[in-house]
Amino acid sequence: MTDRRTQLAENLARVEERIASACASAGRAREEVTLVVVTKTYPASDVRILHELGVRHVAENRDQEAAPKAAECADLSLTWHFVGQLQTNKVRSVAGYADFVQSMDRVKLVTSLSAAAERESRELGCLVQVALDAESGERGVRGGVAPDGVEELAAAVDSAPGLRLAGLMTVAPLAGPFAGRRRAAFDRLMELSTRLRVDHPAANMVSAGMSSDLEEAVAAGATHVRVGTAVLGVRPSLR
Repeated sequence: MTDRRTQLAENLARVEERIASACASAGRAREEVTLVVVTKTYPASDVRILHELGVRHVAENRDQEAAPKAAECADLSLTWHFVGQLQTNKVRSVAGYADFVQSMDRVKLVTSLSAAAERESRELGCLVQVALDAESGERGVRGGVAPDGVEELAAAVDSAPGLRLAGLMTVAPLAGPFAGRRRAAFDRLMELSTRLRVDHPAANMVSAGMSSDLEEAVAAGATHVRVGTAVLGVRPSLR
């Protein structure tokens, strides 16, 4: 456990240094960027160590792993982000522990998550996932709504009981016009965020950037970066 704590502390310090350096280069205050550590495939014991080391935001992408882990860490002051593609049959479970769902990408999901949040008497922060690899009316390869569908979906979230429109999220696309152009992709997300905030000024979260591209995301203006491997190490292969 001591070895693991040392390893995580060193990794976290390196990531913290990268974020601070990226903020300085962009002329931004370090406080403007929140680190969300993606703990998928890692045990609750790692989440506990991370909490001891000062991490307060953690993310998961599969409910069957996230639900028991969140329950095991229920005594910790943590903000849980759900970042994976969410099936409607999992919304009731996710509404029980998630503080934010970053992967809203269709109206059907808004409707079912709203009902689940109401049942749990909770308010969930929701980010519309933008698929920069999707044509009009399509969903992205890794989920998300095409850029021209953002406003309609955001309006649906905003009017849904139990849900609060918090902002936008994207994953740097592997295909389409932004493939291999991460900074351009994140700049495009910021444009969409600026437009969204005209009608929804409180929807100011911009979640972008991961272990390999957090610098580009911070430079573009991201408020939240989702970092897994750089903190926890290379993921064990899923059997």
